[in-house]
Amino acid sequence: MTLAPNWKLLIPAAGWRNAVTRETIRADLLAGLTNASIVLPQGVAFATIAGLPPVYGLYTAMITPIVAALWGSSMVMVSGPTTAISAVVFSTLAGIVEPQSAEFVQLALVLCFMVGVIQFILGFAGLGRLVAFVSHSVMIGFTAAAAVLIAVSQLAPAFGIVVERGGSVIERLYRAIEGSDEANIYALGIAVTAFVVAVIARWIAPRSPTFLIGLVAAGLLCYYLDGVSHGVVMVGDLPSLTPSFKPPSASLEMIGRVTEGAFAIALIGLLEAVSIGRAFAHRTSTRFDANQEIVGQGLSNMVGSMFQSYPGSGSFTRSGINYESGAKTPMSAIFAAIFLLIILMLFGPLVSHIPIPALAGLIMLVAWKLISFREIFSIARTSGTETTIIAATFLAGTLVELDFAIYVGVILSLMIFLSKTSRPNLIISAPDENGVFRDPNLYNLRECPQATFARLDGALYFGSVEAIERGFRKIERSRPEQKYLVLILKGVGDMDLSGAAVIIDEAKRRRARGGALYIVTRYEPMIKRMRRLNVIAEIGEEHLLASKGDAIRILTEEVTDSVCAKCDARIFRECAGRPNDLIAKVEAAQ
Repeated sequence: MTLAPNWKLLIPAAGWRNAVTRETIRADLLAGLTNASIVLPQGVAFATIAGLPPVYGLYTAMITPIVAALWGSSMVMVSGPTTAISAVVFSTLAGIVEPQSAEFVQLALVLCFMVGVIQFILGFAGLGRLVAFVSHSVMIGFTAAAAVLIAVSQLAPAFGIVVERGGSVIERLYRAIEGSDEANIYALGIAVTAFVVAVIARWIAPRSPTFLIGLVAAGLLCYYLDGVSHGVVMVGDLPSLTPSFKPPSASLEMIGRVTEGAFAIALIGLLEAVSIGRAFAHRTSTRFDANQEIVGQGLSNMVGSMFQSYPGSGSFTRSGINYESGAKTPMSAIFAAIFLLIILMLFGPLVSHIPIPALAGLIMLVAWKLISFREIFSIARTSGTETTIIAATFLAGTLVELDFAIYVGVILSLMIFLSKTSRPNLIISAPDENGVFRDPNLYNLRECPQATFARLDGALYFGSVEAIERGFRKIERSRPEQKYLVLILKGVGDMDLSGAAVIIDEAKRRRARGGALYIVTRYEPMIKRMRRLNVIAEIGEEHLLASKGDAIRILTEEVTDSVCAKCDARIFRECAGRPNDLIAKVEAAQ
């Protein structure tokens, strides 16, 4: 992997500005308005989890999505405060300064800037390619686990009860069930109304702002039932303050104490954003550039820290709402931030009357839509390996922590990948009557008594050399008289030092037995690689060939005449010019 800065990554909206039309703006406006209404209670809740005053969650929901949209890559992902990062921010800072204090806030802003710098460097250096190791199956399992976590986290507000926050899905579910005896029937009715009305609106008019319709319907029901007097919790009064430019500052000692936490948050945010971006890119059939998204996330946290935001990343909930609301371009995220600002400045009293259970019902609908049931069932029928990855990722996300699920999925994918690539195929071949090389065992073909032709299919690197070595020794044991080996590397694209060593060692063994090793490949990068690793110098320039035909012509000159004289296989056309005892006896008799 080459680490090289890409200056094009610094151009805002380079990947999507041409996609903006009058139609997309109309759709993005509606999606942005819906998203702005959803993020209000989220911002307050997430800031509380992080140990910050509620207003800082709103600042993060306004600044982070604008910068991430302008410099990011996903067409529908919305960034902002998230549950996981909020929890890590609290655990990182709570042992250093007092939560909710001015020092805590200042250090959270410094932490945000440090996270942004780390992410920006990773994206600008081109390390987003590492995300290729996060397979689509990991994304499916991660998305399903996130959906379950989101849904379970909304049970308490849907029931109208208050429970302890945080923990795994099982812990959250247990608390919700334990407190269900005190459920508020009014709150539950409002949540169900929001859910059902949104589903019906989507069925009748798929292009309508279904979530906004569900929210309005639930709000009207709450007003009709006088839900407030029956204990239904509303969003409540929110400060109409706007973020101001105020760069964070901290001592070197404080920075040193949060550096480890900054790396952890940067990695979690990176995995969250790229995972969400890739998942929705698959759903929207759009291109996703991981490096561009990482740069966007880094800039969003760097700029956000200047405007009183704490670390944020891609939000599964808001991205799901954005997608389901019909968003077409990142303008929807920008509109959502603008609408949130307008709401805080002008319509705070109206927003305060939005029922929290209505938001819970809509978010649970989003969670349901996030799970790709059809794709999961399809993979379960066709691939046991991919099913295992999905199941492991899902279980880790639901039984432990959502972020841990990514690590489990990535590690398991890498283990399976390494297991597969460490067992390359070394296939023996021989020509049929038409000169086409095939498996001699399957097609009952005769082989040259002095030379073996073997094709290597797979990677030639440190993980596979043991299997290749075993393959060479198996050939040697089963074909002791075939001292010449023609190794065809047409299916091999690269080689490392360990791979070079096993090839050089085999060439030496063949020479010691009176034979030789020949390599057949036309792939120029592979040839250059072998030259740099001294493979060609060790086996000899004349032993590097472009085709099997070249190898046959050389072999018919190198092999032992006495063996050829007794051979009745004559599998190559070139064998016609070799000594033949049978022909010699006929000629002598004549």
